[in-house]
Amino acid sequence: MLKASRIFLIISALFLLSFGTVNAEEQAIAGHEPAGEKFNASKLIMEHIADSYEWHIAKFGDFHLSVPLPVILYSRTSGFHTFISTKLHHGTESYSGFRIGNETSKYAGKIVEVATDGSEVRPYDFSITKNVVSLFVSITLLLLIFLSIAKRYKENYNRAPKGIQSWLEPVILFIRDDVVKSSIGEEKYQKFLPYLLTAFFFILINNLMGLVPIIPGGANLTGNIAVTMVLALITFVTILFNGSKDYYMHIVNAPGVPWWLKLPIPLMPFVEVIGVFTKPFVLMVRLFANITAGHIIALGFYSLIFIFGEKSAFAGYGVSIVSILFTIFMGLLELLVAFIQAYVFTLLSALYIGMAVEQHEVHGEKGH
Repeated sequence: MLKASRIFLIISALFLLSFGTVNAEEQAIAGHEPAGEKFNASKLIMEHIADSYEWHIAKFGDFHLSVPLPVILYSRTSGFHTFISTKLHHGTESYSGFRIGNETSKYAGKIVEVATDGSEVRPYDFSITKNVVSLFVSITLLLLIFLSIAKRYKENYNRAPKGIQSWLEPVILFIRDDVVKSSIGEEKYQKFLPYLLTAFFFILINNLMGLVPIIPGGANLTGNIAVTMVLALITFVTILFNGSKDYYMHIVNAPGVPWWLKLPIPLMPFVEVIGVFTKPFVLMVRLFANITAGHIIALGFYSLIFIFGEKSAFAGYGVSIVSILFTIFMGLLELLVAFIQAYVFTLLSALYIGMAVEQHEVHGEKGH
């Protein structure tokens, strides 16, 4: 009972911190809006899940508490520019001809260069944004955790695991035996195991960090489609370079398919080629959509407090109880989704790679 109460207190504290973070975000947004304008829930949600050039923490009156990040730009007309994001004053001012595009801009939320005719031109942007910092943090955590585990195995190979090693060993064995080995096969799974284990723990750590409302957590890294696209492309390239002869032959001339589906119109080869590109697309969209949807739903419940609060203070306080309870439920659900999505991405990648490297029976000879 004591342990359960402690867990409940920890969860409640985290969500109260999360509530304060979102409330600060709402105040920051309201600070840029004209007085009397109604609360904009969609603006709050989109700005909260989007990437940014600073790590906003809270707002006290007119003071923004945030971590400034380096801006690195290359202009086609004036070359490289480097400065700290505070020079842009939270997107309200320009600096050296650069500014952050407003809501009506074609490049809303992105740094643009203002040309002499007043038009906006997008420079080459190499800035260290909030998502990039989160990426560095997660990579550092991965290296610290697994290098220490590898060192412990090397020094104490025959001893029982201790500490974090004992926590992660069952997970590693599960991914190896029940996901990778069963999908790719006994003979070839070791070649792809390092990548698939890395992908699993990278996605898992970033999913969990996205649920922590305080810095360095709170960034929506795995809810960024550029990140999920790169992960899917790595799986796609792995399949292309390791696909067997049978894999490519089955794309061109699938066995067991009537000839009239291949000639004179190559209908089945066309469908198979489409399938090759559909698989990484599914990996990309599935992870991006599930992680982003969880954040949007949780923020939607928060927004109800301010929407009803505009009607009356009593309505705002009344709905806040329901909103916080639903948000706690969504947080617990997102915690489950964090593990599920890491598992699903790894499983599908292993299945696709296994299908590509599989050897089939050819001319009576049985391959792998």
